[in-house]
Amino acid sequence: MGSELKYNALNDQLVEYMNASHSYSRDPLLQELRSETARFGDDAGMQISEVQGSLLTILTRLLGVRSALEIGTFTGHSSICIARGLPQDGKLICLDLSVEWTDVAQDYWDQAGLRDKLELRIGDAIESLASFNDADRFDLVHIDAEKTLYDQFFEGVLPHVRQNGVIIFDNMLWGGRVVEDDPDERTRAIMNLNAKLAADPRVETVLLPIGDGIQICRKR
Repeated sequence: MGSELKYNALNDQLVEYMNASHSYSRDPLLQELRSETARFGDDAGMQISEVQGSLLTILTRLLGVRSALEIGTFTGHSSICIARGLPQDGKLICLDLSVEWTDVAQDYWDQAGLRDKLELRIGDAIESLASFNDADRFDLVHIDAEKTLYDQFFEGVLPHVRQNGVIIFDNMLWGGRVVEDDPDERTRAIMNLNAKLAADPRVETVLLPIGDGIQICRKR
């Protein structure tokens, strides 16, 4: 007997049901942040989904993360969710290029009472990664920035991830375009990285259809 593909095709009603069925579905701070982020127009689409946010918090707690890194913070939704999962002495370093977007993030970090757990570094993420030393080690890394640079981010951060540490990539289904026959540059970059990660002996991976697709990699 051949194996059947097992999945549920999502629609708006099911997605709304999922969004209402997790811990932070009615979190007033995150709802306010999502509303404020909407003023950035099309760029607001870069914000992670509510379900992704809850998953980040749960994973951070489950893994006992004490040291985390985020590449691409935007207005702060994902950083708040990760920081909420950290212990009192945990630390999340956030790398981003935009002062405008991260000014919003910092305001909400203060409102969430998480300022002591978060450190923002504005500048080129690849240069920031190159500045880390051998003592810089992370239990969890979240990557949600320029897609054509994902592979460089991966190679730059992997030496600083502890064994059994986790790297999470967002947008790895890229709106479904990863199965197109004539991909553009960003789509091709994501397709190539998905294929590379699946065959890379340094990591163990799973690609999940949450939000726009998240790739979870465990460093062996």
